[in-house]
Amino acid sequence: MRRRTIFATAVGAASATLLTACSGDPGPAVWGDSPSPSDPAEPGAAPLPRPAAATFEPENGTNNVAPLKPVVVTAVTGTIKEVSVRADGKSVRGSLDAAGTTWTSSGVLAYGKSYRVTATIVDADGAAVEQSSTFSTLKPASTATVTFQANALTSMKNGGTYGVGQVIIARFSKAPSDRRAALRAIEVTSTPSVEGRWYWVDNRTAHYRPQKYWAKGTKITAGAKIRGVDLGKGVYGAADNSVSITIGPARIAIANDKTHYMRVLVDGVQVKNMPISMGKPGGTNTADGGRVLFPTRSGTHVVMTRELEHQMTSSSYGVTNPKDPDYYDALIKLCCRISYSGEFVHSAPGSVGDQGKRNVSHGCINISPSNAQWFYDNFRLGDVVVVEHTGRQQQIGDSAGAVWDVPWAKMITV
Repeated sequence: MRRRTIFATAVGAASATLLTACSGDPGPAVWGDSPSPSDPAEPGAAPLPRPAAATFEPENGTNNVAPLKPVVVTAVTGTIKEVSVRADGKSVRGSLDAAGTTWTSSGVLAYGKSYRVTATIVDADGAAVEQSSTFSTLKPASTATVTFQANALTSMKNGGTYGVGQVIIARFSKAPSDRRAALRAIEVTSTPSVEGRWYWVDNRTAHYRPQKYWAKGTKITAGAKIRGVDLGKGVYGAADNSVSITIGPARIAIANDKTHYMRVLVDGVQVKNMPISMGKPGGTNTADGGRVLFPTRSGTHVVMTRELEHQMTSSSYGVTNPKDPDYYDALIKLCCRISYSGEFVHSAPGSVGDQGKRNVSHGCINISPSNAQWFYDNFRLGDVVVVEHTGRQQQIGDSAGAVWDVPWAKMITV
């Protein structure tokens, strides 16, 4: 009995020693166990799939975003199924690339709006995840529009036909302080293609022309993409605008003060040589103490308006006394205006005896009733009237054609 008890005690002590050693072993806690799902993957195991996700540009919470800045949603993982960009119930257009990973807006953003961007991204298993972002656009101090004019008296007609001397006039509703940005936002294209340049005639008006007159049949399109464009000092473009015109036959009249005749060429061929009487020498004092000169201004003019009748009066330039020998108030027929100051090519039956001999008008080009009828029937807006040798040169702003007299080297390229 005693010997058996000692043996059993020895075996129990050995077992206790073995268990104590196992519990302090830095190896596996229990023989035969495997890593739990939360443990790092074993070397060579496939990585776990990441959930679908996307990035947004502008970033979430961005303020004062420029309206021309595109909205871009890019899938970091997965592919894009749908993107919505909305403000005040209106959506912004956009498109998804072929890979389905990048969506880019194509519509211009509105000023001073809060936009919400919502994107649906799909992972490799087809599970959809929705993400969203918000941003706001800048609110400009003011906005400006641009219109295209044939001259300061009339807008350019889309689809209209004009003469070879027609300039493209861009008129801004507010003076752009960044003139370069303003002109770079306007693209003028022509078929056949020809180089053109700009010239600012005042702080709101720029004229565009080629080096030489347009060729007959030229197609011209002027497009102002100014919406969202920073024009300087807090002024931004309000809306885009465009116009397309065609150039008609080359009709050019050349009024020579030395010969008192006006040659008329159509497509390079002389078809008329009319006796004329232009502005007489000297001038007169006006009621307000100023002085007005009568010689017709030399330089390149273009027809700006056509009127069957026009009431002409010396009161328009300050001669208001009916007893003044230079006072007049008369209804004149068959009038083609060539300057803003009131120079016309018109019918003048009263000066027929002087036409071809001397100047007796107050600045207009007088021609006979029959020649005036022909001129009125054939000449259109943009057709050229060149005045030569009067000794009085027109200035920029005197007529819509004066920019043709500006040296090409002084014109602006953008």
